[in-house]
Amino acid sequence: MKLILLPQASAELADAVEYYEGEEAGLGERLWLEMDDHLRWIAANPTLPRLRPGDYRRVNLKVFHYYIAYALRDDSAVVLAIAHAHRRPEYWVGRQHADKI
Repeated sequence: MKLILLPQASAELADAVEYYEGEEAGLGERLWLEMDDHLRWIAANPTLPRLRPGDYRRVNLKVFHYYIAYALRDDSAVVLAIAHAHRRPEYWVGRQHADKI
């Protein structure tokens, strides 16, 4: 399955990597690698996570307190957000209704 990251999700990932790298050298890279592993898992298993109200699915990272929210559209998994699990819950919810998905 094809993965598409919304520009906002890409920016969230870049911000999180930059933040953690600033906290400790190499930590941002560890976040990036964990995120990459989970994105590849989503591409291979897009329908396994349960469908949540609002027509999206969510995969929690194991080490970092982030999750990947995505929606299935045709033959793609559209990553709506790379969100911190404890800050501003579901601030991104309106993104899945964007016309350009």
